[in-house]
Amino acid sequence: MDNEELRELAMGAAEELPASTLTWPFGPEHDVFKVCGKVFMLLHLRHGRLMVTVKADPREARALIDEYEQVIPGYHMNKRHWVTILPGDSLAADDICDIIASSYLLVVESLPRARRPVDPEAYTNALMSRRGR
Repeated sequence: MDNEELRELAMGAAEELPASTLTWPFGPEHDVFKVCGKVFMLLHLRHGRLMVTVKADPREARALIDEYEQVIPGYHMNKRHWVTILPGDSLAADDICDIIASSYLLVVESLPRARRPVDPEAYTNALMSRRGR
């Protein structure tokens, strides 16, 4: 997967999530996706290489970094709670979409119940059944 394929996949996955908004708080070269004002994904180029940075549970982050060469600790973020996905072929498109959805759900779970755009448990179950898992 090259830069453009990864960008299209990540942007499409993030745009499908309820109440997801695309913002540019760090300038036009940094795409930042938020849910209810909280960041769950950042996209930017560094030395001509796309970097997709997402929030992750610390145990899941460590497992992703250990298993996939295209996943590294979060660039310019807390290394325990964020990972960066680079272009490459070690991750399938569905896995990348799942990682982005997990990031979104981590942020949603941290919101007060009244502000949550979805019920995290119900949304996870719907995603799993849609993907046949």
